[in-house]
Amino acid sequence: MAVAAGEVVAVIGANGAGKSTLLKCIAGAMPARHNAIRFHGVPIGGQPAHMMVARGIAMVPEGRRLFASLTVEENLLIGGQLGRHGPWNLKRVYQLFPILEERRHQPSPSLSGGQQQMVAIGRALMSNPRLLLCDEISLGLAPIVIRDIYAQLPAIVAEGFR
Repeated sequence: MAVAAGEVVAVIGANGAGKSTLLKCIAGAMPARHNAIRFHGVPIGGQPAHMMVARGIAMVPEGRRLFASLTVEENLLIGGQLGRHGPWNLKRVYQLFPILEERRHQPSPSLSGGQQQMVAIGRALMSNPRLLLCDEISLGLAPIVIRDIYAQLPAIVAEGFR
């Protein structure tokens, strides 16, 4: 599979087909052969997740996986720890998801499932990725919440990835 800059690709398959495994391997959360994954022409398979983030690969994991002991804002700030340059910062994430600014001092588990998903997306964006991987971002959410989150995807793509 190859993904070009600015391209949006969906991986579709039955449960257990390997969709999540593929994304985890790309993100460095699961082992992969060195030459199995190339990013901008460089083999990166088998590198740990923190190195993948440094390269510009961010993942919104299935189930959100927020840090329960942290507030919304603290979860977002963790995403930007490497200080990669780009358009995404707290202000821009709050513009994308205004409810998060209102709830920024609340513990992340106190949010609704949809709001937690917004935090997970915002945390990934805070790393200013060149490649954003989203695993089951609608899982367990109400249809109206899914619609609201999906409505923001064109703005995310339009912002570009550096």
